Amino acid sequence: MRTSGDVAAPVLAIDGPSGTGKGTIAARVAEYLGWHTLDSGALYRAIAFLAVENRIDPGDTDGLEELAKSSVVEFVVRSDGVNILLDDRDITDEVRSESGGKNASIYAKIPAVRKALLHRQQAMRTAPGLVADGRDMGTVVFPDAFLKVFLDASAAVRAQRRHKQLSGKGFDVKLRALEREIAERDEQDRNRAASPLVPAADAIVLDTSEKDIGQVFADVMQLVDKRLASRQISRT
Repeated sequence: MRTSGDVAAPVLAIDGPSGTGKGTIAARVAEYLGWHTLDSGALYRAIAFLAVENRIDPGDTDGLEELAKSSVVEFVVRSDGVNILLDDRDITDEVRSESGGKNASIYAKIPAVRKALLHRQQAMRTAPGLVADGRDMGTVVFPDAFLKVFLDASAAVRAQRRHKQLSGKGFDVKLRALEREIAERDEQDRNRAASPLVPAADAIVLDTSEKDIGQVFADVMQLVDKRLASRQISRT
């Protein structure tokens, strides 16, 4: 969709592996700017959740493509993150679980699913702007984003963060197993043929291992304000 003057709405692309804080940062930046938000990881998790629920095999490309096109996934920004609604049903806890992440990695590798969801993601680019987080926002979905940020952190740190998050929600998870699963998922995502997890050539990489969420937010907003000013892009 275009804004006035046939100029595309600005997009801030935030990519990186899970556990780097990109989802929380994207939600906070979007709320601060008054922009829309796209949690692409949640979108893939929602489709994977629905596929498993409906027993659609990863090999059933026609069934998966239809599922990806017809399901209604919405994101509701909260103070602590983004809630995911699938056909008006809140599935946030289900898709944020470790099994939800594993299933998403399986289905996200399928070209038919990625192709179907690509157009849905791009259609979310509406005025006044969009903050999109995921793994290929800056490389594939929005290669013309005005700013591309790639958040990273060690697998050990990300496992600790994830363990704390899941334990707080009542999930029984083991830290060592979690770290192993995160490392395995990273390897799978970085080496997949379709949209591998890599920083865009023009992305700014920020290591969040030793920073709290407030520091990361401040760093990202500093980059946003500087880039908006240099390109004379209005926030509204």
